[in-house]
Amino acid sequence: MSEKRLRGVHGQTVEALAGRILAGEIGEGDTLDLPALREELDVSLTALREALKVLSAKGMIDARQKRGTFVQPRSSWNLLDTDVMRWQTQASNTDHSLFDELTEMRVIVEPAAARLAAERASAADIEALGGAVDRMASARDLAATVRADLEFHRLLMAATHNAFLTQVERIIAIGLAERDKLVHGSVDDDPVPSHRAVLDAISARDPEAAYEAMRALVDKSGADLDRLR
Repeated sequence: MSEKRLRGVHGQTVEALAGRILAGEIGEGDTLDLPALREELDVSLTALREALKVLSAKGMIDARQKRGTFVQPRSSWNLLDTDVMRWQTQASNTDHSLFDELTEMRVIVEPAAARLAAERASAADIEALGGAVDRMASARDLAATVRADLEFHRLLMAATHNAFLTQVERIIAIGLAERDKLVHGSVDDDPVPSHRAVLDAISARDPEAAYEAMRALVDKSGADLDRLR
């Protein structure tokens, strides 16, 4: 499945089952009562089976003879799947441990990406990054701020001209979007200076300054989350 929301009865069934698993209503190791679920969700057996196939492909459930269909431990889930990441971040509004893990991943990836961008970005890349910062500065509501923030990080990865980093950003963006909604909606803070510092270093073709500016941005992101605990 793509990162787009699943649609229709099939999609609704997948979302409902995933939501129950992430909420702990169906815990790791629990066997699913399929007849009961079919009745509760008011779906056909075919729709339920198709939804289970989706969750199985994502490593969230498995089926064995004599045991039936059961929830896999989180260590077996495909955590880099865009839907799995989205479900986890949406379930993490009060438990910030997933965002802590996201911050650790960003510390490893994004400063190094900024360094590469300073070395490889085209004039068009830098102009696009500047446009994202300008839109962040002119944003008048939370949704516009989040959009501009996500656009900046997507464009940063694109400016590395590394296809693998571009793919990684798709995963980071899902968690970052939920993190931004929490932080920008709760913490009185201007995200523009930290992003502009990264832009200025990339524009100056200074790889080490870009690395340090992005590291400072990610560290600040983690500190902002800590203020919400």
